[in-house]
Amino acid sequence: MKINSEPLQDQQEALCQQAHQFLQESVRDLPMFSIAARRDDLSELETHASRFRDSFDDVVLLGTGGSSLGAKTLCALQESLSPRLHFMDNVDPHTFARLFKTLNLNKTGFIVISKSGNTAETLSQFLTCLQHWNKNLGEDKLPDHFLLISEPTDNKLRELGNHYKLPHLDHPTDIGGRFSCLSLVGLLPALIAGLDAAKVRSGAQRYLEACVDGTQLAPQQGAALAKSHEKTHPINVIMPYVDRLADFGMWYRQLWAESLGKEGRGITPVRAMGTVDQHSQLQLYLDGPKDKLFTVIELDTEGQGDTLTNTTIDYLEGHTLGDLLAAETKATLETLKSHECPTRHIFLEQLDEGTLGALFMHYMLETVLTAHLMGINAFDQPAVEQGKILTREFLAA
Repeated sequence: MKINSEPLQDQQEALCQQAHQFLQESVRDLPMFSIAARRDDLSELETHASRFRDSFDDVVLLGTGGSSLGAKTLCALQESLSPRLHFMDNVDPHTFARLFKTLNLNKTGFIVISKSGNTAETLSQFLTCLQHWNKNLGEDKLPDHFLLISEPTDNKLRELGNHYKLPHLDHPTDIGGRFSCLSLVGLLPALIAGLDAAKVRSGAQRYLEACVDGTQLAPQQGAALAKSHEKTHPINVIMPYVDRLADFGMWYRQLWAESLGKEGRGITPVRAMGTVDQHSQLQLYLDGPKDKLFTVIELDTEGQGDTLTNTTIDYLEGHTLGDLLAAETKATLETLKSHECPTRHIFLEQLDEGTLGALFMHYMLETVLTAHLMGINAFDQPAVEQGKILTREFLAA
């Protein structure tokens, strides 16, 4: 993974050094980072994963936000068509009604994830699935089809699980939901999808070690750029030219927004997709307000795909879809720079579990370091709690 950005100015270099010192002294041992070095928990996760792979045609994953987005990002790498994974991260009744029309419940497994065990959306999803199950099949086989994940505390999800005698795994108490992609929250679904969980963590671990020893400074530099541009460029656009990274952009969006948007401050994250958004958002980016930082993520695709022949279109003749994608990525990068838009380029030679582990680590580090430079607590979300309280009050009324 190669990360290129504009050279830092003196003030930004000082911020970068401050971020690097904080990383070495305080960040490296935080649980969401140190878990990258663990392997001892993976055999138990593989036991559960193999049961879901071998027993079910469909696996429904219930959860929202950090309980879903990291796993969804990883599972976008799934190559096999079985089992089919369904990430239900909202409570739209139409979506659930449509889902149940497609499922053979006898061949369906359910994984319910809520760090607190009290998330209203996830509890409602779980209860909805329970009702469909009990109506059609009865309770006796529930423990064979359901697996719950929450903190080992007294909570509503555990209470329900104990009532129905369902198996339960512990969500780490010291890792927040949006930082949980390297824990069982992200890796159990990845294992069910047939991916290599150890490789995810190895990619993350290698990247962290390189950042700590200073051979990789991209997160520190990114934090310095974000802080120095906070007032002039308060919008941060991430634009992968890789369909399999569409969900990664959504994962980043939550991580960045929920960690930095506090006390009247923040840097707004925007997820765009190349080449699709060359035909929608790019006009605004190039000819609108110069208030955005850009990160373009490119995968080496040259020569990939079928070669186009007999096209009667000279500039496409003899090229592949991968050639076109690479050319469009380069064109966007050059155009952004020519319009004086601060732009960073992440080039991936390949996209696999190790690459995603490194990308997860990069953006978690960059987020925490940016929060430190801004003087913001990256790990709470006080404003969100008010909405949760009001939701319960509205339902009670």
